[in-house]
Amino acid sequence: MDIAQARTFLTVADTGSFVDAARRMNITQSTVSARIKSLEELLGRVLFERSKAGAVLTPAGHQFQRHALALIRIWQQAQVEVTLADELRDHLSIGAELSLWDGLGLRWLSWLRRTVPDLSLSAVVAAPRVLTERLLEGTLDLAILYRPEPPPGLVVEHLFEEELVLVSSVRSGGRRRAGEYAFVDWGPDFRADHAAALPKMTNASLKLEIGSLALDYLLANPASAYLPMRLAKPALAKRQLRLVSRARKFRYPVAMVFPEERDEEAFEPLLQGLRRVADRLR
Repeated sequence: MDIAQARTFLTVADTGSFVDAARRMNITQSTVSARIKSLEELLGRVLFERSKAGAVLTPAGHQFQRHALALIRIWQQAQVEVTLADELRDHLSIGAELSLWDGLGLRWLSWLRRTVPDLSLSAVVAAPRVLTERLLEGTLDLAILYRPEPPPGLVVEHLFEEELVLVSSVRSGGRRRAGEYAFVDWGPDFRADHAAALPKMTNASLKLEIGSLALDYLLANPASAYLPMRLAKPALAKRQLRLVSRARKFRYPVAMVFPEERDEEAFEPLLQGLRRVADRLR
């Protein structure tokens, strides 16, 4: 199988049509059909159910889809690393959940740029499941996650405990308004814990899936929300926000996850930098 076949498969899956896939890729429909037929023969499974309405993935097609995406990512990473081989020492691919980039991931990234200037870097935001899959497939070197439970083959090292606290930009003693609470989505664990502990607040009229950008909303509007203490600290110190007294707190371990098989001599100094950044957040 070649990369062209994988790209063609993904384009047909995305468009739901051999004709539309051909238009998007600027190739003939017969070329699309030939590539898909060759791929199906190679795998020994039918990948699409064809009809006049278009093409729909079969169960085997759905299974192959994530592998095709992995193949494309591996190929793209190989192109980057080979292209930069003469100019830079190595390449490091880092991933984290959105809220863990702010105040942690970005600081480590800055440290890496200063300390190892001949290291090529790429950074991604994704859901925990996707980050874990990419670690296993080899297109990610390290991920920073909340409460990780990765499969065998990956190492988990605890960094610190994240504490989510209820803060408010509403003036203390001021009149409370309906709808001032904003539910900020900090991931599946927080959603489940929040629903169990605070069921009446779960169906808030304002839901924000914007991670640490929720802090900017609170600073610009009278509202309350759960934020990581490490992000809220500066605003609390300036009295732009206040802690809501006696409110429930939520704690989640933050860890770095990386493959067991790695170049320890080259990797360990980079991990030590992340440990130092995390230590400052304790």
